[in-house]
Amino acid sequence: MRCLLILAHPRRESLCGALFDACADGARQAGVECRELVLSEMPFDPDVHAPSPEQQPLEPDLQRAQQDIQWAEHLVFVYPTWWGTFPALLKGFLDRVLTPGFAFRHVTHDRWDKLLSGRTADLITTMDTPPLVYRFIYRAPGQQALARATLGYCGIRSARTETFGPVIASDAGQRQQWLDRARSIGARLAEGALSTGQRRRQRVGAWLAALRLQFYPMTWIAYTVGALLAAGGAPLAMTPYLLGYLALFLLEAATVFLNDWFDFDSDRINLLGGPFTGGSRVLVDGRIDHAAMRKGIGLAMLGAAGTLAILVAVAPAASAGSTAAIYVIFAILALAYTVPPLKLSHRGFGELDVALTHSAGAILAGYVVQGGHWADSTPWLLALPLGLAVLPSILLAGCPDRTADEAAGKRTLVVKLGPRAAIRVAMAACLAAPAIAALLALTRTDLSALLVWSAVGGTVHAIWLWRCLRRLANDQLPDRIDGPIVLALTFILWFCVPPLIVLASACW
Repeated sequence: MRCLLILAHPRRESLCGALFDACADGARQAGVECRELVLSEMPFDPDVHAPSPEQQPLEPDLQRAQQDIQWAEHLVFVYPTWWGTFPALLKGFLDRVLTPGFAFRHVTHDRWDKLLSGRTADLITTMDTPPLVYRFIYRAPGQQALARATLGYCGIRSARTETFGPVIASDAGQRQQWLDRARSIGARLAEGALSTGQRRRQRVGAWLAALRLQFYPMTWIAYTVGALLAAGGAPLAMTPYLLGYLALFLLEAATVFLNDWFDFDSDRINLLGGPFTGGSRVLVDGRIDHAAMRKGIGLAMLGAAGTLAILVAVAPAASAGSTAAIYVIFAILALAYTVPPLKLSHRGFGELDVALTHSAGAILAGYVVQGGHWADSTPWLLALPLGLAVLPSILLAGCPDRTADEAAGKRTLVVKLGPRAAIRVAMAACLAAPAIAALLALTRTDLSALLVWSAVGGTVHAIWLWRCLRRLANDQLPDRIDGPIVLALTFILWFCVPPLIVLASACW
């Protein structure tokens, strides 16, 4: 490991200086390659006089500091906490060194590149305030500012914070214990900046991000609607219900993993990715490597296939074949969103594919595992307004990705039509969904109770969404449209939650 230690106490001969030396000694004795910056010995102007920090020439020591930060894999800041935060010396150093173009780069007004990503940092600080008071009463303002608002903004992850205090009440024995602890902090760097627990949490967090769990609830609701519809007011057969949803969950997981794999080129150049667009970015950001993702894809697909095999084995003989066929057909459609040779999302069919699999696919999956027949008209008709309701969110999600998709040769419907035309298609779909729901509620007695609130509530929401989309189509389209995407996603709920409530109440 390459470690840069930064002493930010204005006096070299201080407790912070002794902690700094102890940490450096522990690291070097453990075989860690170290460099040191003692800010009090570095002549530089701490004030930014130019309109922007990068426009002010750096003193030689600050140039060396930037070179050392780029060289380092891990940084250790040792500083006193004064008036709840760090000294002016450290603040001036950060103001001058963490400049745009070196530490970060603005892409839009609300998006930036973290140019120092991949590095970690330890914070070692002394204080006269009791540490528990500082943390829980004052809420650790200095540590929050340094770890999150400064280093985190540039991509440096804070691995460990060590607080020594209250110094004013300490004796020689207490200070020796602190020095021993600082030495052990340095020695532990030989095993990596993160503890075993931190590394485990980091891996779990990366896989949770890769799963994109924000999209799963609507699939589960549609699946449950189909299951309750087939049950006809009787209690659900829980074994096939749970097995069926597990197979569906694993298929959805395999799909999003494969999307990250095959959309890597597009995601890598996409500067406008968000919670609903641009993939999970775990491969692009290096949080999961390709070898691990390959294993994740394999495990998800093997798990889905194994679960489906068990489901078919426990299903009644009369419905086993149709259950297997429905799952296999919709699995092919879901996986073919980005997987060759079909690559539906690259041919302008991806949006329609998502609308179909997340409406008819999910409802029929639940319907057949409870003994329903795939050719029954009711689940297909119930899926029609739901599929139309899904379209606006999918089309909107493609708008921020359009430039990157087009550059990577991905011919989505938004790329083919252009964003404004795609938004107008979304406008038509958001009006058609409640209209179809109302028509079915009026003409089909078996669907009237299920779709009446979909028609009423969906109409009100559709008007709201339509007005929002009209503004997007007529005005300058912003780079990020997270708000309209959320509005479109919540629109979907009107076409699955009311039927869920009605069908569930019949079972009770």
